[in-house]
Amino acid sequence: MITTRTAELRWIRADLRARRGQAALTVLAVAGIVTALIIAATLLEDGTNPWRGLFERSNSAHIWIHSKDVPDASALRRLNGVTDVAGPYRSAPATLVTRGRRVPITLQETPASFPAVARPLLREGRWLDVHTPNGVVVERSFARALGLRPGSPFTVTGLNGATHALTVAGLAESGDQGFYPEWTPGLAWTLAQTLSVVEPAPGRTETVTGLRLADPAATDLVVQRAVFTMRNQVQRVTTWREVRASMELDNRLLGLLLALFGGAGLAAAALALANAAGGRVLMQLRDIATLKSLGFTRGQVIRMLVAEHGTLGLLGIAAGAVVARLITAYAMGETVAVPLSAGPLAAIIVGTSLTVLIAVLIPAWRGGRTPPIPAAPAAPPRGHLSRLARVALLVRLPPALVLGARDAFTRRTPAALTVCGVAIPMMMIAIGLGCWTTLDDFIRHPESVGQAAALTVRPGGLPAEEARGRAMADQDVVAAYPGAELDALVPWQTRTVRTRALGLSSDPYPFPVVEGRMFADRGEAVAGQGLLDLLGVRIGDRVRMTIGGTPLIVRIVGRVVEPEQDGEVLSFGVDSLAAKDAMPPQFYALVLRPGADAAQVRARLQGQGLEVAQAVNPADRLAVIRVIIVALVAVLALIGLASLLTASALGLRDHVLDLAVLKAMGLTPRQVMATLVTATGLPAAVGVVLGASAGAFWSRWLIDLEGRGSGVGAGIGRAPTPGMLAATLLIAIGAALLVALIPARRAARAQVPVTTR
Repeated sequence: MITTRTAELRWIRADLRARRGQAALTVLAVAGIVTALIIAATLLEDGTNPWRGLFERSNSAHIWIHSKDVPDASALRRLNGVTDVAGPYRSAPATLVTRGRRVPITLQETPASFPAVARPLLREGRWLDVHTPNGVVVERSFARALGLRPGSPFTVTGLNGATHALTVAGLAESGDQGFYPEWTPGLAWTLAQTLSVVEPAPGRTETVTGLRLADPAATDLVVQRAVFTMRNQVQRVTTWREVRASMELDNRLLGLLLALFGGAGLAAAALALANAAGGRVLMQLRDIATLKSLGFTRGQVIRMLVAEHGTLGLLGIAAGAVVARLITAYAMGETVAVPLSAGPLAAIIVGTSLTVLIAVLIPAWRGGRTPPIPAAPAAPPRGHLSRLARVALLVRLPPALVLGARDAFTRRTPAALTVCGVAIPMMMIAIGLGCWTTLDDFIRHPESVGQAAALTVRPGGLPAEEARGRAMADQDVVAAYPGAELDALVPWQTRTVRTRALGLSSDPYPFPVVEGRMFADRGEAVAGQGLLDLLGVRIGDRVRMTIGGTPLIVRIVGRVVEPEQDGEVLSFGVDSLAAKDAMPPQFYALVLRPGADAAQVRARLQGQGLEVAQAVNPADRLAVIRVIIVALVAVLALIGLASLLTASALGLRDHVLDLAVLKAMGLTPRQVMATLVTATGLPAAVGVVLGASAGAFWSRWLIDLEGRGSGVGAGIGRAPTPGMLAATLLIAIGAALLVALIPARRAARAQVPVTTR
């Protein structure tokens, strides 16, 4: 004797076999959404930020203080909240020359034995050895950028112009400095005797001292106390927060993008599940009525329907969790320091499971209310002509289209679910296209993100004017702006920020000003959104900073798009600096003629003995966003496809009795097929148009909102181009009609009379 539970399982299995394609789409769609949500939570939780693991394993310092003189380490150790001190160590700037490249580097003194605080983590090669004083340990990201490996020889040039041959003894990582080139210049650890050989003049070195804290939250307070204790010796201060931010590798931006798509996709997936469950209930009214007449209770019917449709969602959740773990483990590689904690992971899985179960419970509850009457009516509800059908009659559309327009919104709830199930994915696709367009705009117009200058030239051992003359002699160079980048202590002296002197007040560098105006006089400056937020100031306010012990008071006259340093950058003319900081210029920013190849110009200038660096476009760092957009568009397309398959199946079920009547009225199979395609395609087309319009409207605002929150500032967002949007609309509507065409064609060719189930 077959038990009720066995009968339920057989019925569920038979129904899933009858719609394998739709069931597979549902599982894949839910799996894609859960994958996006888990990866987003991992990125936003900082679990993929390598700083956390590096900082803990290297016992790094929370604060690094740069000063000209050697501070009293015992006085700093006695500060409340300080548990240990690293250093003081001497540090000197130099120029590294390898394979024809000249790049700035910082040499930092380190003992031959690993220090207790701020000890670099040796990854390759060996540590410093007093018996081989020419061996240095290079920070690994910097070494990789230059192609250096243990045993590689290179040359460094000190400020006095003397050259020294050194060898890479090993490669190491540290939680005290960010990755190159986001954090410049590069870093190498040397013995004290080696540093003295490269830079023998004491006045050309600085001292760095690290402070390890008991409570990282007290960083600002300890910095204030340390600056007061050192009595105006402080040149600049870096903290663990800045290092962590530089190591994020744009993880937060990617996490927010995934979270946005995942959240909207979850809503669309819930609608698709509800639509699929509701459609199956309508198509199985006779079966459900028969089951109830055989003794099945309302609760058993509801349980059976929830089990069938809920299982698909739960399988997708399980698959998504596994795929997310594999992706983070493979794609992030060594950067994954800490996996996603149990709390956020459980919240995602439980929340998604509840959403899935609620989405299928509502139509299942309606199915449980089916009366036990075997001859349950299969025809759709009747009523008056809709306004859409009346308009179709007035404009004298072909009969097939009029009949299809009449049937498109016969069942309002399934039609609304179809429209929303298509509109939400389409809206997110349009927003993704807006992100794509914004990245394209960065590449085509680098000046819009502050990169009007494609190259930066440093004089090196040459006089500044001679270096400028050699650069301007190149046929592709149209302007050379003198510049200097200096760290400044902000008010209350709790941290330092980047200041950029570039161009003259009378001839400023073409910064992309989006609010206010460009500086035009000494003492005027423009700032990034991050700096305005950090200092709590607005355009028109005055700001006092300290650069190299010299006070600087500037009036902020404009806000610029600033992709570097989280927007915490203040820019002004070189003539606003004190003479000791402005002359000679540290570098020249070169603007090239339109169409010039920056790589070729760089090669020519390097052949003349100049140190030339090429600007890194933010779009290059964010190239992974394109891959994410493609993957998410595929998942969203699956969700929309699942909704369309349900709408198509329900439309055929509702009008299967009408096929014989339509053919008897004289409609050809092609006209019958057009009627069915119109009935299913109209709600889909409405959803596509509404979703694309909403996405195009909101994409720029959302991108600017994220730009403001990240410190870059509003004014970078771009909506999808008209051509891109039109192509997307045509593809989406064409795909919707194609999905509706396949079953409609099969039904239209069926023999008359058509029998129902």
